[in-house]
Amino acid sequence: MAQKNLKIHTENILPIIKRWLYSDKDIFIRELVSNACDALRKLQILQSQQLAAITEEELKIELIVNKEARTLQFVDTGIGMTAEEVEKYIAQIAFSGAEEFLEKYQGQNEQIIGHFGLGFYSAYMVASQVTIDTLSYQPETEPAFWSCAGSSEYTLEKGTRAKRGTTITLHLGEDSDDFLEENQLRKILERYCLFLPYSIYLNGSRINEKDPLWLKNASDCTEQEYLDFYHTLYPLEPDPIFWIHLNVDIPFHLKGILYFPKIGRQFDWKQSNIQLFVNRVFVSDTCKDLMPDFLTCLRGAIDSPDIPLNVSRSSLQMDRTVRQLSSHISKKVADKLASLHQLEKEKFQAAWPEIEMIVKLGILQDEKFYSRAKEFLIWKTVSGTWTTLEAASEKVFYTSDAHSPLLELYKDKEVLLSTCPIDSHLFGFLESKLSLKFQRIDGALDNSLIDASREKDILDSDGRTESAKIADFFRKALHSHAIEVEAKSLASDSLPAFLISDENIRRLRDSLAISGREIPASFKTSKTLVVNTNNSLVSSLYRLQDTHSELAQDVAQHLYDLSLLSQKEIDPSAMAQFMKRSTDVLGKLLNLSTHLPNS
Repeated sequence: MAQKNLKIHTENILPIIKRWLYSDKDIFIRELVSNACDALRKLQILQSQQLAAITEEELKIELIVNKEARTLQFVDTGIGMTAEEVEKYIAQIAFSGAEEFLEKYQGQNEQIIGHFGLGFYSAYMVASQVTIDTLSYQPETEPAFWSCAGSSEYTLEKGTRAKRGTTITLHLGEDSDDFLEENQLRKILERYCLFLPYSIYLNGSRINEKDPLWLKNASDCTEQEYLDFYHTLYPLEPDPIFWIHLNVDIPFHLKGILYFPKIGRQFDWKQSNIQLFVNRVFVSDTCKDLMPDFLTCLRGAIDSPDIPLNVSRSSLQMDRTVRQLSSHISKKVADKLASLHQLEKEKFQAAWPEIEMIVKLGILQDEKFYSRAKEFLIWKTVSGTWTTLEAASEKVFYTSDAHSPLLELYKDKEVLLSTCPIDSHLFGFLESKLSLKFQRIDGALDNSLIDASREKDILDSDGRTESAKIADFFRKALHSHAIEVEAKSLASDSLPAFLISDENIRRLRDSLAISGREIPASFKTSKTLVVNTNNSLVSSLYRLQDTHSELAQDVAQHLYDLSLLSQKEIDPSAMAQFMKRSTDVLGKLLNLSTHLPNS
């Protein structure tokens, strides 16, 4: 068996890099500036080890545009290169000088950006020719000049640079006019390089003024600094609610600040807006793979040298580290919310309408998050107080309508106000975990709502109770509706009737609505009309049938419609008929009253 080596044709590599490796042409600016940063950092390391002379020259990077010559230059005052190093690091595509440097001088803890050794060649996405003029920090070395027009051939000769550092000149192609515009270059630099550790100038104007706030300890940051940094990242957004400062060293390195944004009507829950950095270099404006699904709506920035990237450094590669980071971020969010709930209860409660969807999604999606979040899962009650899951009784009553007329029946009970669209899912989940039963106030007739002492249960000569006869009367009046009728002695006299919709069927209907699926026409919600035998209107209506049967049935129908309307169950298409029937019933009642003898 013969063992041979793969052959790579270098003339085919640059076209691949140019067309396929990078998704955006402007990334070449990020790559060349990052390389310049590495050159500056290497020089600092050598100076700290007294292997390079220390000078007063500023460690900086300059971009110089010349429209007439159609050139864009990247100039740094870093470590520079000898001719031999140019041959080694530039002429060998995909050879990472950064990794070799770290192995030789410093180990793996320094923040050197380069990794794959391909960034330099991104210049050929926009340039027809690239030159390098460089002078090494090493004494008594000559400058080197390298030139390549994008083929496998290049020239290497003596350079002209007089001071330590490197000048890379891009001769831009005809289709790259945008990169000769200063405003366009400024936008790109502010996007990718705003937080790099060395001064960056564009035609003499400083681009980056401040270090990223995530480098500071949380205890050293003021509230105004957090707000200012947020508006640096998101200039047009309103102030965030609160934030979480991340600073992790074990088992991986991670820094960042996550903000809980204000959530308006136009808020896109699916859009990830957390900016991803690696060693202060902007990589992506989405951390979808790094963040748990329920946290993708957060804002902020995350920086980690341990994040695995693809070759173009444009996106994450999923692996065990990413999953660990995701789990750790989820834990940190839970810790922050738990602390806020415990130490700043009023602030937490005020923020709850903005964060409850995030918390509830986290409970449904992440078992570990649920185990912590159940401590700070709160509800506002219809009376305006707040309650927790821990304080809940075995049966929990809730409503989505703070002004429901049914609340009169529950005036002696605690009723949760449920307005979050995923509450039906959450209730089912919590019932599977805990000894709880969530019941909507119109989802069943609880025994505690009945006054058994006033039940009309005396039998007449036919062996029937008055309650049964009242129920029969309403069934006859509503014969055209598929509805059950029950006549009950309710503890409150004020409410004449209300509708009960089965709890489980209602939850199924809500789930279909949330998922965006249409509710099938054949899907019928089972309803029961509960008639209050202790209500004076019901009693009068029951007696009216003996003398004005047709009018009594019209009023019974109207009472049913009012129940539908008050519980937001009436079909919009039936509103016109409801209004007409209301007018007719009122007219008949007025006509009847004019024929009654004066009392």
